[in-house]
Amino acid sequence: MTKLRSICVYCGSSDGTDPGMRAAAEAFGRAMGEAGIALVYGGGDHGLMGAVARAVLAAGGSVTGIIPDFLRGKERMIDGDDGDERRLEMIVVEDMHTRKRMMFEQADAFVALPGGIGTLEELVEQMTWVQLDRHSKPVVIADVAGFWAPLLELIEHMRRQGFIRAASDVRYQVAGTVEEIIPAIRAAMDRAARAGAEKASLDMPM
Repeated sequence: MTKLRSICVYCGSSDGTDPGMRAAAEAFGRAMGEAGIALVYGGGDHGLMGAVARAVLAAGGSVTGIIPDFLRGKERMIDGDDGDERRLEMIVVEDMHTRKRMMFEQADAFVALPGGIGTLEELVEQMTWVQLDRHSKPVVIADVAGFWAPLLELIEHMRRQGFIRAASDVRYQVAGTVEEIIPAIRAAMDRAARAGAEKASLDMPM
């Protein structure tokens, strides 16, 4: 089984109007911490971002927050509680491009919890990179309370209209509950490992 060491989580810097969204973020962070999976995220202390990070820390996990300098005043950085310092790393970078590159490099998989335009942009970028075969890391859409249903329907609409073709399909996983996310990632990683092993064996000279 491929080792799952870290997950990059994209989510909102606000709580939204449904209290269940924050509860889901906290539950997922707790599950990550208990499983020994490190969190990579945008570094903010507000909303679902802060909720998932604090839950990971409270469950004994480690957190890496990556935030561009210009956002430090808008999205106060998480500072951790006493005893968290060794498990919390905050990295300040110069721009959004550097932030996204570092988040990609440090993560084994990507999860989109509910969020706004920034969350959507980060999610779609990873889906595009997978579609273009730039990487094979799992991308999971956490469809908490049907939050991402309109996006999923839009993607299906694109398929029906012929703008997403079978030869270059968009590959992602959908989890209806936070409990499904980590198993979905591990299953996707195992499938990718098997596919890689099979390709390697076919490419070997006879």
